[in-house]
Amino acid sequence: MASQLRSREFRDISLSFEPHPVTRDIPILRDTACIRKSVSNIVQTIRGERFFDSLFGSNVRRSLFDFVDFATASVIEREITEAILNFEPRARLTGVDVIPDFDRNAYEVSIYFYVVNAPTELVEVNQLLERLR
Repeated sequence: MASQLRSREFRDISLSFEPHPVTRDIPILRDTACIRKSVSNIVQTIRGERFFDSLFGSNVRRSLFDFVDFATASVIEREITEAILNFEPRARLTGVDVIPDFDRNAYEVSIYFYVVNAPTELVEVNQLLERLR
């Protein structure tokens, strides 16, 4: 008997908690959308912000109050890479680009990864990181 390879499906609930207009259920994110949102949450979560997992997240927000320059961009890039490698096993990270935007006092971040279940589809997550007042 030939064995079948079954791909594991990844699912998470939407953190917006806005119900579906017809079914009134909380929407479920699947596969790529689920992992894309997870990567975004890891980058935006401040380390120590979660009560029972104080190591989860990244220290990216702390670097946003430094000068907007290429040195700080490399620190942010290293921090994002470390956080994703530590906290998102469903993504195989291929690269992180951090470009300083001097006019807006922000950083344009692009994160590239493959989903473990779909190794042929390169996923890109783009974020603008800026400090909040």
